[in-house]
Amino acid sequence: MKNKEITFFRSLFIVSAIWNLIGAIFGYFNTAFTFNGFFNRELTDPLFYAIYQGAWGTTLVYFIGYLIVAKNPLKHTGIVIVGGIGKIGFAISLLKFYLAGLAGPVVFVVIAGDFVFSLLFLYYFISLYRAKENIV
Repeated sequence: MKNKEITFFRSLFIVSAIWNLIGAIFGYFNTAFTFNGFFNRELTDPLFYAIYQGAWGTTLVYFIGYLIVAKNPLKHTGIVIVGGIGKIGFAISLLKFYLAGLAGPVVFVVIAGDFVFSLLFLYYFISLYRAKENIV
């Protein structure tokens, strides 16, 4: 893989890390506010609070993972596989909530963002394959 491509992917994973950090700041550190913004209802049940905050804790972990990938995009492909699966799964879940009338339109910010990152991650894997780099 050429240096120009590696630089692009380093930048991609830094931006992805920042995207996840922003989500984690809202979701993990301001859990009830974020829940209310997404679902237009109060988060009063302590069990639901812990589960929802934990889901955003995973987003915080992805922030760290993408920073690791940015350091060496040719080495840490497994993190991208897991992160990409998480992005697609989260986007699909939010879309289902929206279509069921359980989530407000603000979720489309996350759906669109995670979908774009998923496509860019797919491009990353195609580029690795074309360059005959090890994917895992």
